[in-house]
Amino acid sequence: MFRYFPTNYVWDLSVNLAIEMGARIGEIEEMCSPLKEFADKPDAAASQAFRQTWAKMADKLCDLACEDEQRGRLYSAAEKYNRAAIYYLTAERLQGVNSPGRAELYQRVQSTFRRGIELGGENCERVEIPYQDKHLSGLLVRAENVEGPAPVLVQLNGLDSTKEMKYRVGLPQWLAKRGISSLIIDQPGTGEAIRLQGLHAVYNTEVWASTVVDWLEQRDDVDPKRIGCEGVSLGGYYCPRAVAFEPRFACGVVWGANHDWRDVQQKRLAREGSFPVPHYWEHVRWVWGAKDMDEFMAIAENVHLDGVVEKIRVPFLVTHGSKDSQIPVQWAQRTYDQLINSPQRELKIFTEREGGVQHSSFDNSVNAGHYIADWVAETLGGRTALPQG
Repeated sequence: MFRYFPTNYVWDLSVNLAIEMGARIGEIEEMCSPLKEFADKPDAAASQAFRQTWAKMADKLCDLACEDEQRGRLYSAAEKYNRAAIYYLTAERLQGVNSPGRAELYQRVQSTFRRGIELGGENCERVEIPYQDKHLSGLLVRAENVEGPAPVLVQLNGLDSTKEMKYRVGLPQWLAKRGISSLIIDQPGTGEAIRLQGLHAVYNTEVWASTVVDWLEQRDDVDPKRIGCEGVSLGGYYCPRAVAFEPRFACGVVWGANHDWRDVQQKRLAREGSFPVPHYWEHVRWVWGAKDMDEFMAIAENVHLDGVVEKIRVPFLVTHGSKDSQIPVQWAQRTYDQLINSPQRELKIFTEREGGVQHSSFDNSVNAGHYIADWVAETLGGRTALPQG
């Protein structure tokens, strides 16, 4: 794990995530150097300082991208917009729920991300899936070199990630080369769903997961018999729950197991384990729609997989980092042990040898991500090498 702020895990987590999404180390240095004096200050002041330096860099990149556009250099402009979106996104993620200007910053994330995708001609389409009287937004990445309906992996956020983050880390691109499409969604409690639609997280994830499968089954570019599901971090709870209660999923993968999130909350109340974001308790109450801590802890009592994963009857891959400081490795073992009805279960603990030892491999995602992509390709009928002929 790259430690720029040795006393501030939350900031170092954010820096590592930005690097995994495509940040440049020179820009990281320029943004982070002025922040060293703020690393140990209270959350509100520190988060504001972080936002100022990272948004300033993003603003500069947008200005440079505009100059590229005026000269017709659209690929160059796209690259700058892409990095600007990463920096805006990283800054927004660290702000408190009601921080002034956060909503505007999120809109900046969205517009900048979309501009980079458009100018770069990337294999990435924004989609909207009707849900209740609102919608779930997603990013659709199509399989490469596939004729006819393709298999697809639905990818779920964790507590505080977004579809743009998961797209930029790279799994959808790695899958596309292997003949697998991706649908990365902002499920209730994350991304656009919570920020723009007011959709809070629910413990019975099959409610919205089944709606996503319904939508996919109506598409002529999707093989309805080969729809898988993957979840990162808290998605390590959402995904197994969805696969257990929605039998149309053909396989499941967790990138960072999260078998008993209620236990994690008890430990965090006792200051055990690392927090993923500042203002943590405010954030989780917002995500789950709880008015106070008592209501939140009552909700959290439902967020566990005991008695759930036993219902899974399709292939399932459980992965975890050996040095995960947020979720102990024991919960990956618990999920695996309870997958007694899966016809093909696998537990993969990433070690120092291959990297990706931290939470959901945020410290080095590429080897772990390719391992997952290969497993999905082998399970859903994709490929793990160039097409022959």
